[in-house]
Amino acid sequence: MARKASIKDDEIFTLRLNRSAPDLWPMLETLYGHLPGYADFRARLLDALRTGWKARPADLRRLDLQRDLEPDWFQRSDRAGYVFYIDRFAGTLPQVVDKLDYLQDLGISYVHLMPCLKPRPGDSDGGYSVMDYRQINPAYGTMEDLATVATALRERGINLCVDLVLNHTAKEHAWAEAARAGDRRYQDYYLMFDSPEVPKRFEETLVEVFPEHAPGNFTHYPDFGKWVWTTFNEHQWDLNWANPEVFLEITQIMLFLANQGVDVLRLDAVAFMWKRMGTRCQSEPEVHMILQALRACCRIAAPAVIHLEEAIVAPAEMLPYLGRGRHDGKEGNLAYHNSLMVQFWGALATRDTRMMTHVLRSHFPDRLTNATYATYIRCHDDIGWAVTDEDAAALGLSGPAHRAYLSDFYDGSFPGSFARGALFQANPLTGDKRISGSFAALAGLEKALAEGDEASADTALQRLLMGHALIASFGGIPLIYMGDELALLNDYSYLSVPEHAHDSRWLHRPRMNWDLAALRHDSAGHSARAFRGIQHILARRRAVTALHGATPTEVLEAPIPGLFAFARRAPTGTVLCLFNFTDGWVHLSETWVRAQGASHLRDELSEGQVPVYDGHIALPPQARVWLV
Repeated sequence: MARKASIKDDEIFTLRLNRSAPDLWPMLETLYGHLPGYADFRARLLDALRTGWKARPADLRRLDLQRDLEPDWFQRSDRAGYVFYIDRFAGTLPQVVDKLDYLQDLGISYVHLMPCLKPRPGDSDGGYSVMDYRQINPAYGTMEDLATVATALRERGINLCVDLVLNHTAKEHAWAEAARAGDRRYQDYYLMFDSPEVPKRFEETLVEVFPEHAPGNFTHYPDFGKWVWTTFNEHQWDLNWANPEVFLEITQIMLFLANQGVDVLRLDAVAFMWKRMGTRCQSEPEVHMILQALRACCRIAAPAVIHLEEAIVAPAEMLPYLGRGRHDGKEGNLAYHNSLMVQFWGALATRDTRMMTHVLRSHFPDRLTNATYATYIRCHDDIGWAVTDEDAAALGLSGPAHRAYLSDFYDGSFPGSFARGALFQANPLTGDKRISGSFAALAGLEKALAEGDEASADTALQRLLMGHALIASFGGIPLIYMGDELALLNDYSYLSVPEHAHDSRWLHRPRMNWDLAALRHDSAGHSARAFRGIQHILARRRAVTALHGATPTEVLEAPIPGLFAFARRAPTGTVLCLFNFTDGWVHLSETWVRAQGASHLRDELSEGQVPVYDGHIALPPQARVWLV
């Protein structure tokens, strides 16, 4: 009789350690190997990984195995995300569970809870100023509540994403409090200086993130005589990632959160993690070494978890966060496709897709290794016009003039603009003027409704649906920001909240309107039509498996300036995706369409044949079609 084979947990850990060791130790040796305590650090890190694995619940270990066997789980076309602040969506974590039927009705399979770890009191940069990584914001609940939500989501096939801020902590964090009290060990967790000379030298090449309300990158604290690196705000102290103790602490926190049932860790502000004199201190090579090493740690002790790396930077700078060169396939699994978002709004404002086509053709590969994009049109943040002077010049445009036009268009001051937005962090020295506003307001719905213009309101709704059809088909996981599915407008009440009034981004962070949501299947209003339209788009996305994140995306030179086109080149055949950014009908040659591989002229989005007249396909304003 054959004996039953079995494998022990320690053996599984060892196998995964051996698998990921080549991705881990060389990175750490380069970063920290020259330090005298490196051998001890390495031993303690290995012990932390083993401890994290031993503490991992049985159901999550089973999920680890499943995702090891199905490594493309997050790239499949059945993934679609929804992003919200807990208090603005439901109130508390236990109340989130009560709203899961709504999310399933929409077609959501991925939920990002906006910052929910315990923040500092008062202004916390929207929750990104964290004072305790192992506790939940008490206004939302407890860590046990988070684990309960994770379980409820998992039972419905929904993934949970939670923020982990890597660049800084709140100045009220226990590490920072110890540093302020004079503990030299914890002072080395941060970047602190005894005099302003070195900070001044760094400032010569640094940029200001929040020039209006947080100018500069350093803060002087007379009470303990230090100049502290504070890239974002005075209350956010930058961590010293050149200290291996910081790496060890964050790894332990990462595995702790993973063991609560988190599927995706959104690693915040990663571009700023490594400092080098004479540079912008953004996206330095060591950042990618750290991120690859953190990814390897997860693959050893919690392989069901993937990393979303938040780096809102230019394409050439963003792509390495998804792995390039020695890091290919070994770094982040997800990164925001900021350029797709920026180019969508640019094409809407100009009714011209040539810039969009140029940028997305020139700077992005048709596929990624073990990674994909998080695609979105709006999020909790502002819109920065990340259009380089070089890309503008390639189309005969002035970069500064084009960026200024977009800001003027979307704050509504440009004659003929349909948008209603607000400026954010206007910098007169650089000319940078970023924009806040909800999707519906920027797309024209708020202005149209205020003017009683039903035709313009319908056009705005079509723009909103076109944007969601774009992110659902381009590749990656489409993310819907809370309220966009109901076409919620700007929320001006933030101006009466003292800790929000200085930050126009709260304009597009409204509270969920559950009264409108209750009418989503019965009303003929704009909110209900938006919901049903997006619900349909996500349902069709699930049905079209060729929209898998690993399917190559070939951006095409469309023969009409207002048309954006790309082909998803799947083994089963091409899906040709077309989007009309103009306000008029366009007529596209049938010959051109068939030459791109859409031989049957069936629209997978509307589930019908596309008619041909006189050898042409006619596309109405804001048309969106997925042709096979």
